[in-house]
Parts: sequence; structure tokens; C-alpha cells
Amino acid sequence: MVHYQARLDTTFAALSDVTRRGVLEQLGSSDASITDLAQRFHMTLTGMKKHVSILEQAGLVTTEKVGRVRTCKLGRRRLEEEAAWIERHRQLWSARFDALDELVEHLKREEKADAHRKSK
Repeated sequence: MVHYQARLDTTFAALSDVTRRGVLEQLGSSDASITDLAQRFHMTLTGMKKHVSILEQAGLVTTEKVGRVRTCKLGRRRLEEEAAWIERHRQLWSARFDALDELVEHLKREEKADAHRKSK
């Protein structure tokens, strides 16, 4: 459980940044060098290397250095665990909102019945 939780934390932390999500979207279309990514996102090389490093630690990106160029591509890791976690919580909140809707409808019916009784 601790390993699972740490992995979720690492992944969600990596995905919490708009630039890193953008990098993943970009790499979904085609591999890119860190230099290309830095230019696309108007960042310094150092800044982009830090973002890529965080994505690598989460297993979402892999890099390969050939000569002086470090190329980034999507990692092999899928987000099944994260998707399952999100789905469990979506179901939980959906059930809670459904119960709340039922309670509100019940209270509305009672209120109408009370108003009807008082008007007689």
C-alpha cells in the first residue's frame, strides 16, 4: 500500500503542473529534444530539464542521449492505477451526490405537503 501510495503521489505531483501536462501532450504527438521542448514552452534548458526529470521519475517520460542531444518520448508506463483511483473516487462522489439529490427531493416533497396542509 505504501509503495502504491508513493507512486500515486509521484504521478499526481508530476501531472499537477501545466507545463508538464503540456510536455506529455506534445510527446504524445512526437518525440522531442529537451531543446525543442524548452523553445515550445518558452523556458530555459535548465527549467525544462527539471520538468522532464520529474516526468521521468514518475515513469511518464523516458530520455535517450545521442551525442549532444537528449531526446524525450512518452514512457511505457500507463496510468491504469491512477485511472482506477480516480474512478473509485468518482463513483464515491457520484453516490454521495445522488443521495443528496434524493434528500433534497424528499425535503421538497415534505415542504409542498406541509404547505398544502397549512392552506386547508
